[in-house]
Amino acid sequence: MWKPEERIKYTVIEDHWPTTEEASKSRLFSPIQVGPITLSSRTWVPAMVPWRSNENGDVTQDVLDWYERFASGKPGLIVVEATGIRDIASGPLLRISSDKYLSGLAKLVDTIKHASEGETRVLIQIIDFLQIRRRPDPVKYLNKHLTITQQHHNAFKSGTDVRSALQTLSMDELESVLSDKEWEDLQFGYRERITDTHLSHIAKLPEILPGLFSDAARRAESVGFDGVELHYAHAYTMASFLSATNTRSDDYGGSLDGRLRLPLEVYRAVRESCSSKFVVGCRILSDEIINKGTQVIEACVIATQLASSGMDFISLSRGGKFDDAKQPRVGGAVYPYTGRSGYECMPSYISDVQGPFGRNVEPVAKIRETLRYHGLQTPVVLAGGQYGFYQAENLLRENQTDIVGFARQALADPDWFQKVKLGLGAEVRLCKYTNYCEGLDQKHKQVTCELWDRDNLNETGISLTHDGKRRMLAPLWSQGENR
Repeated sequence: MWKPEERIKYTVIEDHWPTTEEASKSRLFSPIQVGPITLSSRTWVPAMVPWRSNENGDVTQDVLDWYERFASGKPGLIVVEATGIRDIASGPLLRISSDKYLSGLAKLVDTIKHASEGETRVLIQIIDFLQIRRRPDPVKYLNKHLTITQQHHNAFKSGTDVRSALQTLSMDELESVLSDKEWEDLQFGYRERITDTHLSHIAKLPEILPGLFSDAARRAESVGFDGVELHYAHAYTMASFLSATNTRSDDYGGSLDGRLRLPLEVYRAVRESCSSKFVVGCRILSDEIINKGTQVIEACVIATQLASSGMDFISLSRGGKFDDAKQPRVGGAVYPYTGRSGYECMPSYISDVQGPFGRNVEPVAKIRETLRYHGLQTPVVLAGGQYGFYQAENLLRENQTDIVGFARQALADPDWFQKVKLGLGAEVRLCKYTNYCEGLDQKHKQVTCELWDRDNLNETGISLTHDGKRRMLAPLWSQGENR
């Protein structure tokens, strides 16, 4: 995991919280219109992948319990985790790729609405991703997976057993014989890119994706979701089309107009397939934080184009790219949050002079300012290191954002919203930003928080993780009970 050179350690301290009256008069707990719906407060729980589904992508009881726990804190809105729009194997991640998932998703919506007493609105984040494989064992790769070409034969004397000969080479020699793509496949694992247009299914993505996204959105509306968040961020397909690194030579790459073409076509297809009462927004990056990637100035243009098209909200993250990810161990998959771009997405308590909190504030404020300059009132959602009431309230009062996202803080304490609203902020369990949760995610383990996952393991009726060592959910909170 990338860390800043300064390696300054920060401690999260919040010794001042609002009274009930102050909270009731705050902007944070005031309503806001997002497209056709009204949120009861400007609090937002962004999509987080907890690894609670199964290999079929179903809504399991663990999934229901997870979201019920967040909903009991009554945030203004919850975005259900990244949910796949294709019916392909993708591990224990939710899917919305066919009608067979509808009953489970309907139960999920009902669970959230009931637990929040109707106060929390719910969106589902829909996503497409391309194929990625684990880093191979070098011997197996050279013996089995590498396709032998004339380039490989040319490196040895005629009649040489090329596969055997390749295994005798030093790493430097092997790198000189393999193509750049073959070397990357050996060192990081095979990964498809949107620029691999020599592959027919990659070339045809612009034909396929609008229909897949619109079908998924139609299903989401049919089971009661208030809307969808189109996942145009981080290391995934749609973000790659938007990226300045998109060099496709067809109409869907190169210039900014070309890179925006598919995201806009997907949006229009989704909008046309759903009713006017259904929210359609997206999550994009304020800055990719990679070499030759999209930076804030261009992100302002992207956000303006998306908002002008009719998006109901723009949620802004940053970084989280494959481009600068660290090399995984043999048998492991490359993880897009291990390089500098990953750190900027989820900064930890070990940081630089800027610190881990609010690193996304300035770029988000710039993007929001640009939207307002163009007469666009599209709500902007800010995420990244928010944990305190006054921190969030100041962002809203200074017009740096319209809605504040609490991801890791909501995981640390799902009751943050209720505690603060009731004047009981002193009882909040504050996230320490050690990224313990992110470490579990990287290993595809069920995500929990170190602040509570070892508490009262003998408690009657609680669910434990697969290894039996951690509780799956934060302990329940009762008003006036300090945990």
